[in-house]
Amino acid sequence: MSQALGLETVGDLLDHVPRRLVHRGELTSFEDLEMESHATVVAEVVSVRTRKMRSRRGSITEVTITDRSGEAADFLYAGGVDRMTLSFFNAWTAARELSEGTHALFSGKVTRYGGKLTMTNPHYAPLDQDDELGALDAMAHVGRPIAVYPATAKVPSDRIATAVRTVLPGIDWSTVPDPLPLGVADRHGYTDLPTAYEHLHLPPDDRSWYRAKARFRHTEALMLQTALVRRRRAVQLRMAPVLDGRHDGVQSRFEARLPFELTPSQVTVGEQIAEDMAREHPMNRLLQGDVGAGKTVVALRAMLQAVDSGAQAALLAPTEVLAAQHLASIEAALGPLAHAGTLGGDPEGTNVVLLTGSMPQSARRRALLAIASGEAGIVIGTHALLSDTVQFAGLGLVVVDEQHRFGVEQRDRLRDAGDGPVPHLLVMTATPIPRTVAMTVFGDLDVSVLEGLPAGRQPISTHVVGLQEHPSWEERIFARAREEVAAGRQVYFVAPKIGDDDEVPGMTLAESAALLAQTPPAGRSARQGDEDNAPDPAESMVSTVWLSELVARSPELADVRTAVLHGRLEAQEKTGIMEDFAAGEIGLLVCTTVVEVGVDVPNATFMVVFDADRFGISQLHQLRGRIGRGSHASTCLLVTRREPDHPSRERIDAVAATTDGFELAQVDLTLRREGDILGDAQSGGRSTLRLLRALDDIKIIESARAEAGEILDVDPSLERHWGLALAIEAYLDEDTEKYLERG
Repeated sequence: MSQALGLETVGDLLDHVPRRLVHRGELTSFEDLEMESHATVVAEVVSVRTRKMRSRRGSITEVTITDRSGEAADFLYAGGVDRMTLSFFNAWTAARELSEGTHALFSGKVTRYGGKLTMTNPHYAPLDQDDELGALDAMAHVGRPIAVYPATAKVPSDRIATAVRTVLPGIDWSTVPDPLPLGVADRHGYTDLPTAYEHLHLPPDDRSWYRAKARFRHTEALMLQTALVRRRRAVQLRMAPVLDGRHDGVQSRFEARLPFELTPSQVTVGEQIAEDMAREHPMNRLLQGDVGAGKTVVALRAMLQAVDSGAQAALLAPTEVLAAQHLASIEAALGPLAHAGTLGGDPEGTNVVLLTGSMPQSARRRALLAIASGEAGIVIGTHALLSDTVQFAGLGLVVVDEQHRFGVEQRDRLRDAGDGPVPHLLVMTATPIPRTVAMTVFGDLDVSVLEGLPAGRQPISTHVVGLQEHPSWEERIFARAREEVAAGRQVYFVAPKIGDDDEVPGMTLAESAALLAQTPPAGRSARQGDEDNAPDPAESMVSTVWLSELVARSPELADVRTAVLHGRLEAQEKTGIMEDFAAGEIGLLVCTTVVEVGVDVPNATFMVVFDADRFGISQLHQLRGRIGRGSHASTCLLVTRREPDHPSRERIDAVAATTDGFELAQVDLTLRREGDILGDAQSGGRSTLRLLRALDDIKIIESARAEAGEILDVDPSLERHWGLALAIEAYLDEDTEKYLERG
């Protein structure tokens, strides 16, 4: 029925859950609509006007609709907050079928033009025509609520409702197994499966609809938890190397040379990890700690425990810059202990080896030999570690830094040991992304949390800079950066893209923000909305090229040594720039998100993120973590050219409101949903979960997890619960199910 909606079978259609219910006579509030998103509303037509277009042939029909929310305030004319204007091009049927006073279902993309809500060429279905309503009328005329479905422009809600009503009566329910065991259904007071589907799509009242949703939500939770518990139990039967370390090994000698005391949280988390690694079953632990909380020291202690146990440890980093920094910091922390067998090295130590894709062939061969022979106790690398040419002598521990930068399958490559021992796994993150939060709630990962910051760290002050409201603040940004450099500090200017010379508009950011404020929705002109509009330069993202030009033209930054860092540069050039910046030879670094993770320059105290609305919450928090790493107070400015009520402002306001990464993860999950918790997709844009929501349904998830354990205790193969087994098989193929346990 729709590739975009994934409705290919009758089962897909029945599992397409209505987004909400509406009732005849009730109108949808416009206040809750999200800009730039597809929406379905029930509204009343206020006026209809058709006129000829000015610059091209044809006509435009403008329909004004209302949600009547403004009646109490006497908003009875177009332009009030309770109005929306619909534009139909060459649509004579709309002018004929939509008359004043008509109630109808309208579906389309919601935009704002001239301060007013608009939709262009929306789909509509009048609710007052008894002979043309199809499924909508059949539900409404008996007083049933009307189901409003998630829809697209090509497949609107009323067509989905018609399809559901067509197929529902013809289903032979005796051939459809119920995945929810009878005992579970009775315990929670749920109806049988046919009734649940009828109440989901054709509910007699609101309560029946909510109870049907609760049944399917519980079913989904039970399916996922049964698959998860079953696979987790199977994994626990796999063997892992026992890495119990020793009291007089490299780890104890490293700890003796630490110039600082571990925080209580680092000690506690270290003990949790040490206990896991000393067991004969694989550790699967998530180490969460805010930026600068000291995760790397904890991970290094775990890697040294593996070395002391005669095994190897691998640290997987997302970028070559970060991998090189890990090598430098670990070698500095270990000193002679990192160079066993070399002149000046400690013979009782180990060897640390780096492997990246851009290494010269000779260096790569030496690294591969050291890894294969076991000479290298700690191996640091990027995706190059995942190559089939890399052979470990005895890999005992895999540490993944910034886990959200790797796909699940990529991370698991290092653990794929066939039928042999499975290496222990430690994944680290400074900001849990929605997928990780969801998996944590689902009990897939053992979680350790580092709380607080090491002594001497200063908090970061974060502010949103809206150039539409305050255009003069652009000059102040550059002046503020100059003051920081003059004080001996360093500055990051971050742009969302690299850009090309021909993409740079000849204007300041404030000028482009003002132009953006005047730019109508796509396809609408600023005059009467009936001419095509070319892409406006104000809509382009700030690039490093554009930013570099603005810096070069700024009198405040004329004598500041500036460099540009982005992903198109050769690896050697990127490394050289970062080394110069770390050494204090560069005062201002114009860059992309190549500095997002791991870059450690304690003297950098000022960051400006331009077009911050183009970044996600996790990215912004990670970027901000590049400052505040020393003993000096630090400031982060989140610059946006968007209007104050733009949806993206909610994200950057959230980042400015707190530096708590875990609080931000909760906000991120709420705004973006869980993402695809059963697969590679981690953006949150879509969710494998149909009804479950990790934050809202914790009690249901916990109940389903206990019920899954009870079921598997008496029926491990699910032979007596074949409906549940078939549902799991249909819902989770083998590869997808594995994602549950890989985290």
